[in-house]
Amino acid sequence: MSEQQLPDWADPSVSPAALDPQGVSRRGLLRSAGLFGAAFAVGSLATPATADSRRLGGDDPRLAYLVGDHHIHSVYSHDAKYTFSQLAQASAKYGLDWMVFNEHSNFGHANYGAQLEHQEILKARAENPRQLIFQGLEWYIPGAEHATVFAAPGRHEVDLLTKFELAYDGKLLGYTAGSPTSPDTARNEAHAVKAIKWLAEQRRTGYVDDVLVLANHPTRLGIDSPHEMRNWRDAAPEIVIGMEGAPGAQGGGIPGWVGSGQQRGEYTNKPSENSFAGYPENAYVLYGGFDWMTATVGGMWDAMLAEGRLFTITTNSDVHRVVFDTWKNGDWAPGQNFDNTGHIPDPVNTDSQQPGGDFWPGQFSRTHVGVTLPHYLNSVGGAPIGYRAVMAGLRAGRVWLDHGHLLDGLDVRVKRDCDHGPGVTMGGRIRVRKGEKLTLSVTVTTASRANPHGILPELAHVDVIRGAVRGSAADRDDWRAPDTKVVRTVDVSGRKGTYTLRIPLVAGDESFYVRLRGSDGNRNGTGYLGASIDPHGPIPHVPGNGDPWVDTWFYANPVFVDVVGGR
Repeated sequence: MSEQQLPDWADPSVSPAALDPQGVSRRGLLRSAGLFGAAFAVGSLATPATADSRRLGGDDPRLAYLVGDHHIHSVYSHDAKYTFSQLAQASAKYGLDWMVFNEHSNFGHANYGAQLEHQEILKARAENPRQLIFQGLEWYIPGAEHATVFAAPGRHEVDLLTKFELAYDGKLLGYTAGSPTSPDTARNEAHAVKAIKWLAEQRRTGYVDDVLVLANHPTRLGIDSPHEMRNWRDAAPEIVIGMEGAPGAQGGGIPGWVGSGQQRGEYTNKPSENSFAGYPENAYVLYGGFDWMTATVGGMWDAMLAEGRLFTITTNSDVHRVVFDTWKNGDWAPGQNFDNTGHIPDPVNTDSQQPGGDFWPGQFSRTHVGVTLPHYLNSVGGAPIGYRAVMAGLRAGRVWLDHGHLLDGLDVRVKRDCDHGPGVTMGGRIRVRKGEKLTLSVTVTTASRANPHGILPELAHVDVIRGAVRGSAADRDDWRAPDTKVVRTVDVSGRKGTYTLRIPLVAGDESFYVRLRGSDGNRNGTGYLGASIDPHGPIPHVPGNGDPWVDTWFYANPVFVDVVGGR
């Protein structure tokens, strides 16, 4: 593998004239944060504080944010359409720094496709060392939905995936929900936990440098029950780090798109015999493009956070078929099929638009991961630092998301008023005493250029959400966090450039967390659990009237505040 290189926008040796507008904007953010030029000297940035640091106060390093997508399908998935090179080129066009090809599990994939794609990935890594390309798998969780599984580059990355696929994939074993051969839910759930523990063991023993799991589209079918999600996390919290806060297929609601239900995310289902009975029927649609678990203030995501444990959210393309493109699947050669080749035929361009509800990676949905950058160099005997830095940033929860390129940048810090230094950022925790005063600083950099749809996005408001931390849930199927609500909304309409909101916080007698979201203000209403909890949250759209480009949101991971001596 070639020596890893900085992205163009982060590399001082690349002339500004060689950058696209997005690259110029991102370089400007680095420069304003003091992270450009001399700051890239080896060792010039602070070592990240550990997530479990127990000292009062605490601080985090200055961060650069790499944009990525962990849910991309190519011809190595049985139901997708595009070649690996088409997707890699599109990802570069829309500014992605990292991406994960997580193909659907299938015997053809395990026996042929995974190795074939691996060769393409190795070639792409060598030819473009500025782009981080992970290989992954979309795991059919036994008895539940899907998940992204991906490993750090290394000698065993593809072997890990295929061994895991053959031994633990619910579809290959007939353990998926609703299968006539899998009535034993307890067996399915136990096998999923066993699978996660197996991955953790491969990391512990050094078979692979790192491996992560993220649950995909968690309420699309309603079969990821709260206790299952808690079981996955508890089996290996360093491996199962979170879920898709917003799924792909965001083009599904575009007016004029003809498809299943004409809903964003293709969330068109109803409760079934396999669904968790505690989910209401209106949990099966998206709210502002985000999964009900994430979009509901005081809902399932908050219930996980209220236990005082990080659970990261992401967003991605889940690209299979891009909305309104003109490519169609190629034809099979005689005697060939997915099972005996591991890939579908390359697509063929036509003169007419083809059905589809997805966007290209980075075109609409973006996951921003904070990493310490001064360099991306090969480590001795392990994965390149750049790959490990992205995985470490995801695990640490230094993550925020946006749709429609709503923001150029976001920095979130919480610090005690009596402290100096930058404070603690997203995913981190700070220890304080009861009654101490703190400040939540939110630095926003507004969109400086039109997005791929030709709209210059404008942020209308920033919501501060606060929730009490009460420890492990007594009922592991409880999806509510009743002490979480929107505590402040800041109207930022008309503000441009980079500005900082400073919001005072006071530590009560119990630990808590704060998290942020905001939108373009085009589609708001009373939140799912009522106006007293969320007075102007995201709302669903009627079928066929869900243009994603005019209903865009950002979400940020929480900061935890541990109150010393509190409950």
